[in-house]
Amino acid sequence: MEPINIVESALTPLDKNNVDTDQIISKEFLKRIERTGFGEFLFYHWRFNPDGTKNENFVLNDPRYQGSTILVAHENFGCGSSREHAPWAILDYGFRVVIAPSFADIFHNNCFKNGILPIELSVAEIDELLAKGKEAAYQLTVSLEDQTVTGENGKVYRFDIDPYYKKMLLNGWDEISLTIQYEDHIAAYEKQQA
Repeated sequence: MEPINIVESALTPLDKNNVDTDQIISKEFLKRIERTGFGEFLFYHWRFNPDGTKNENFVLNDPRYQGSTILVAHENFGCGSSREHAPWAILDYGFRVVIAPSFADIFHNNCFKNGILPIELSVAEIDELLAKGKEAAYQLTVSLEDQTVTGENGKVYRFDIDPYYKKMLLNGWDEISLTIQYEDHIAAYEKQQA
């Protein structure tokens, strides 16, 4: 995984509650065996009309948000099934940060395991960010080290994060990377057991 600390980007305002994993990445796109290539199918049934043309009214098709790495949405983001393909699609599309008032537990944990920073802010703070993001391409600076989200107007929003996950994201570690750090200890233990 790539380490994450400072993320500077316009926010993408996804003004929806209860975005479930089937909306994030629909079941018909789960046939791939690798973790890449899912980004083109992110929010597919919202992004595209039934005839395959772009839905010009969907936020990801708005040119103002092209290249955005910060997604802001409403409550209960990532609910539904436990498919890990959902964070894979979000990351493959280019988002490194998802900000919402609440997340489904499994999706929340899968974000950390895949190098995405899920940030919980209050409903009022999310409403404020969504309103600013819909007016114009509103820039945010996220600092994982400082646990802050700073708007282009200078307003600072603070968030909490488990120290374990913070360390993992700052270093770009997954569980395997963390285990490898103890390779000498594991080898010594195995030698004692032989």
